[in-house]
Amino acid sequence: MASESARRKSVGRCLVIHPVLRHGRGAGAGARTPAARLDEAVGLAKAIALDVAAGEVARVAAWSPATLLGKGAIEEFGRAVADHAIDVVVIDAPVTPVQQRNLERAWKCKVIDRTGLILEIFGERARTREGRLQVELAALTYQRSRLVRSWTHLERQRGGFGFLGGPGESQLEIDRRLITDRIAVLKKELEGVKRTRQIHRGARKRVPYPVVALVGYTNAGKSTLFNRLTRATVSSADRLFETLDPTMRRLDLPSGDPAILSDTVGFVSDLPTTLVAAFRATLEEVSEADLIVHVRDVHHSDSEAQRDDVHRVLGEMGLGARVEEGLIEALNKIDLLSPDARNALLNQTQRNDAAVPLSARTGQGCDRLLALLDQRLDGRMPVRLDIKLSDGAALAWLYRHGTVVKREDDEREAHLEVRLSPAELGRFQARHAGDETRRRQ
Repeated sequence: MASESARRKSVGRCLVIHPVLRHGRGAGAGARTPAARLDEAVGLAKAIALDVAAGEVARVAAWSPATLLGKGAIEEFGRAVADHAIDVVVIDAPVTPVQQRNLERAWKCKVIDRTGLILEIFGERARTREGRLQVELAALTYQRSRLVRSWTHLERQRGGFGFLGGPGESQLEIDRRLITDRIAVLKKELEGVKRTRQIHRGARKRVPYPVVALVGYTNAGKSTLFNRLTRATVSSADRLFETLDPTMRRLDLPSGDPAILSDTVGFVSDLPTTLVAAFRATLEEVSEADLIVHVRDVHHSDSEAQRDDVHRVLGEMGLGARVEEGLIEALNKIDLLSPDARNALLNQTQRNDAAVPLSARTGQGCDRLLALLDQRLDGRMPVRLDIKLSDGAALAWLYRHGTVVKREDDEREAHLEVRLSPAELGRFQARHAGDETRRRQ
């Protein structure tokens, strides 16, 4: 097996371009400045081991349907491509197949857009079978509209999905029927994986351990915090999308009660919709969690915009209500703040029971986060319920929203002890109270 250093050998010299309208906003710029968007795009390119020779903000008067950029910009960047011996140009915006083809002809090098770059990163980083299936599905859905090369490169040793070059990169077109058939196979396999994950989740529900999920923008420090709290050794390098596959470990709370901590894939602005859909099964771990902790990089200049992006993705997952109710915020990387900024943040959040300034690297503030998790989870009180076995909907609701500590069945009823918060108990009683359900004191 090739070493990690061999797999991560640079795949070519790269020019990164973030296009923006002269009198408007960039392509998907959101609340960020063009310079901040360019910095993030450069970070994404470096995450896939590209040798970034230069990064530029391209200000254009209007988007060109044929080439995205104007004639002058194409000529200017063409000279930069020649001067720097560029192998790959990354356009930090959506690029149509026609635009990609025309730019490649003009610059005589490979061109990929933001979606292709993120898919390439995901293709290299995913390690579990489920992660590989999900990323391959997203990549093939993306490639189907482009028909530029064979998907046999999926077996390349370097990983990734071949948008950057390498074996199998001759001018072979993808056969649409082969891709469609492969997508159908992937969807069927993912359904099986999803059923297996539901079985595992059901098994965890039978163990009285609540689940805490870490979410956040990519490179916010989720894996470092995960390792700090659980004493695990999950990879936590300072790279975008270092974690792709969900990881779960036991978390010991200050009270002595155990919980399960889940580390999930990081979010990013303008995440390809194909990836949002493909990773829905993985992100279900978040929707099933008892508590969601949003890890934020408060040292980052775009911390607020990153928070909004995370909230937007959670809303797309159907978790808008959880966001509105308020997530626990782990305000990470305070060790990188100036002393004045750090003290101001500590004073500002001193009486806030939903925001904890901390440093996952040094451990400062982590005890306070653990105490808050313990306090929130302790609010789930044990409730004893007798439910008719015929009332499958009520039983399913309890397993989905509560933690079933104990269950004994007789011929007619299930006698359960369930940990529920007062709000969850109220919702259950409103939905399922009646002759089929009886609460025991």
